[in-house]
Amino acid sequence: MIEIRNLYKTFGKQMVLNNLSLNIRRGETKVVIGRSGAGKTVLLRNIVGLVRPDSGSIKINGTEVTALGEKEYDRLRMEIGMVFQGGALFDSMNVADNVAFVLNEFMNLDKKTVADKVRDSLALVGLKDVEHMMPAQLSGGMRKRVSLARVLCMEPHIILYDEPTTGVDPITAAAINHLIIELRNKLKVTSIVVTHDMNSAYMVADSIAMFYRGQIIADGTPDEIRNSKHPVIKQFINGEAHGPITEDESLIFGHVK
Repeated sequence: MIEIRNLYKTFGKQMVLNNLSLNIRRGETKVVIGRSGAGKTVLLRNIVGLVRPDSGSIKINGTEVTALGEKEYDRLRMEIGMVFQGGALFDSMNVADNVAFVLNEFMNLDKKTVADKVRDSLALVGLKDVEHMMPAQLSGGMRKRVSLARVLCMEPHIILYDEPTTGVDPITAAAINHLIIELRNKLKVTSIVVTHDMNSAYMVADSIAMFYRGQIIADGTPDEIRNSKHPVIKQFINGEAHGPITEDESLIFGHVK
């Protein structure tokens, strides 16, 4: 479904993606973990075309997307939904208009069809009678669910989640995790979930990939990652190393490939 090979991306002198390769199977939920600055969100943005790689290959359903022009990528983006960390809602629009934004901008649909799709998408994420509310009136968890409803309106084949449980309480986080699982089971979507939350990772993942210094240093089942003896992975899952990589640690773990 998604094949990434030898991907490089730099910003100035900083190497963010460093010869990165990763496979995501059709219908799989791949969780990507790693410390701040490891390149996880940059990877998502490369997949959806918001950022273009310096070199390397990204194939989606066999199509090399790095070679696509913007108009061609726009058509592909209709099959890819991205749930941004903060929700990325438009503060000047109510919930209904936020959820319907892509439909109104890029699809020639009548108002009733749009309203039905908005209602059905909100129902899928457990929200009812919120269409006229403004983003400022919503809790953090509700904003994330509205953002997910906007993605579901597009009926995507792929959903990218950037820190879906960050900044919400444990009950809301559990509800979001269950939504990710339900969407995989009901709609058979292919998902990539970037998270620091290991409880979430273990719950939703079919497989987990560990980022370190712009590379994948491990890719396995939740149990394989949980029981890994690799020092970087052990530090991360034990909650000892979630901040940016320090110079000393770069020297200690510089051998990791």
